[in-house]
Amino acid sequence: MNSRIGLLFLLSICMIPTYGQDLLAELQQEEKKEKEYTIATFKGTRIINGHSVEMKGAGELEFIISHRFGTINSGGYNLFGLDQAYIRIGLEYGITDRLGIGIGRSSFNKIYDSYLKYKLVRQSTGPGSSPFTITAFGSINLQDFEQTPGTYTSFMDRASYISQLLIARKFSPKFSAQITPTFIHTNVVDQSKLLNDQAALGIGARYKLTKSLAINAEYFYRINPIANTPYYNSLGIGLDIETGGHVFQLVLSNTQGMIERTFVTETADNFFDGGIHFGFNITRAFQLKKKTK
Repeated sequence: MNSRIGLLFLLSICMIPTYGQDLLAELQQEEKKEKEYTIATFKGTRIINGHSVEMKGAGELEFIISHRFGTINSGGYNLFGLDQAYIRIGLEYGITDRLGIGIGRSSFNKIYDSYLKYKLVRQSTGPGSSPFTITAFGSINLQDFEQTPGTYTSFMDRASYISQLLIARKFSPKFSAQITPTFIHTNVVDQSKLLNDQAALGIGARYKLTKSLAINAEYFYRINPIANTPYYNSLGIGLDIETGGHVFQLVLSNTQGMIERTFVTETADNFFDGGIHFGFNITRAFQLKKKTK
């Protein structure tokens, strides 16, 4: 009996180094795990009208053409809105993988816009991971003098400033969502319709149908509109079609504006009363610099 106990004791001692080595190997394996960043929370840099957390990589240039037609309920005389078109042409460039700049010109209200985007936090797994991607967005817009004769007396009267935090999470390979706290200051406005300082909260989502198709939705709730304002909250739905080097987005929205100043604060139509505009966004990306490993 004593000999059996002794044998078991010896076997246990012999197994301790093996168990210790296995435990050490597991700990070392855990340490070797690298942080993995989530990609393609949204497929494009826009959800519908508003920006997504996505931005172009370092050295990548994106060319953007956006169209918004008249209201579908305008009837056959206007070809259900197709006779009335507004366009925005823009460029966005990735200075780094986390910093981008953009410029554009909209025929709607004849506004020039410029902006910066910086990715503060990236959704990731592994050591020091984050459950969200957070991108900061800042923009300056200038409206043409001739759009509203007599309204502006100086160059800066035409300016408006937009600040946003784009906070998104990719919950699964198919579903992503984003909230967008927004603040807009416009130097000169029609005080009977608008305030100089306006706050809003945007909500957006994407659901992937197939490898190349996805449905997007977006809504901006104005927090402090004035009483009896003629404007509405912006609402849009869209279909993303990915075709190789570019993304084609078909859009139904109650706004013809394609920048924050116009679609957040100056949406003139009621989506649920038939004030729906058909439109599309076309983007084409060009890699101007070789990617570094």
